Amino acid sequence: MDFMTAKEASALWGISQRRVALLCSENRIDGAEMMGKMWLIPNTATKPDDARSLRFQPLECLPVKPFVKWAGGKAQILDEIRRLYPSGLGATITKYAEPFVGGGAVLFDILSKYQLDEIYISDINRELIATYTHIRDDVGELVDALRTMEQEYIPASDDDRKEYYYEKRERFNHLKAESDTSVEVAALFIYLNRTCFNGLYRVNSKGGFNVPMGSYKNPTICDENNLAAVSERLQNVEIVCGDYKESWSFIDKRTFAYFDPPYRPLSDTASFTSYAQDGFDDDKQEELARFIKELSRKGAYVVASNSDPKNTNEGDNFFDELYNSLSIARISASRTINSVGDKRGRVSELLISNCEAIRV
Repeated sequence: MDFMTAKEASALWGISQRRVALLCSENRIDGAEMMGKMWLIPNTATKPDDARSLRFQPLECLPVKPFVKWAGGKAQILDEIRRLYPSGLGATITKYAEPFVGGGAVLFDILSKYQLDEIYISDINRELIATYTHIRDDVGELVDALRTMEQEYIPASDDDRKEYYYEKRERFNHLKAESDTSVEVAALFIYLNRTCFNGLYRVNSKGGFNVPMGSYKNPTICDENNLAAVSERLQNVEIVCGDYKESWSFIDKRTFAYFDPPYRPLSDTASFTSYAQDGFDDDKQEELARFIKELSRKGAYVVASNSDPKNTNEGDNFFDELYNSLSIARISASRTINSVGDKRGRVSELLISNCEAIRV
């Protein structure tokens, strides 16, 4: 069988050599083989259909999921959280608020299942909120930036990938220090999330993102179909960069609100996944509890999650006492990020609510 190089295929098909290499690495060119450091492509191979045209599919047919990996994400306990959705959601309860939106697993579940009049999300992470905003308002430009990064990163050698990652991290921190919220920042945010160690978002004392590069062989940097679906569902969502207390005026008796604050550490070293410089100490946990109880008195339907101190200290009743007027359920969850391997496994977490659990 006769072969052509990626350079020859790029000239034949009218696309870049990097794009040809990416298509080969994605196994989308039949018979393509890696010989040394170059791709060899059968002369009989045809240019693959451009999967990017899928952006024009009816978006209601496309599934929607969080666009970033997120430490402490709620996908694995979503079934337990769903049991606490108020029974009137989508009928008499027509609003939803998520003031610590993070990766948005609960948000996207709500958006996929219910037709609501108003939705409010917020977070203090400026770059995360900029990313949500650009997905809603500028998804095409964002996809183009991510596609370029994917085409440059995937075919690269390990050494070149490492150099590329740290260049992009440095660029992100430079823009972050200038409070830049451009599409470039959003693209870098997703790129770094997809290629860094365990999808962490961690900052140092100066606010710089300092997570090292991960070891993923073929990370999905540009998930165009999901980004398009997410953009569609975010069109009528109010997106705010700010403290959770700013949601007070939005939340009323027609609102279901979910709070997923930074978890109370189970040990002195368990703040590994913190993404805010100032942290979230016990005083702030108590302040949040007062806010949640005020919302409950206001008539809102509220669910909150947090760590269970009893995992490490059976006598620690911090949350049991803090939320003694609300319902507390202990559920099992898998801890997937820990610097000490033997501490990974199933732990208890708390779901705190004023909603009666739905029996399923």
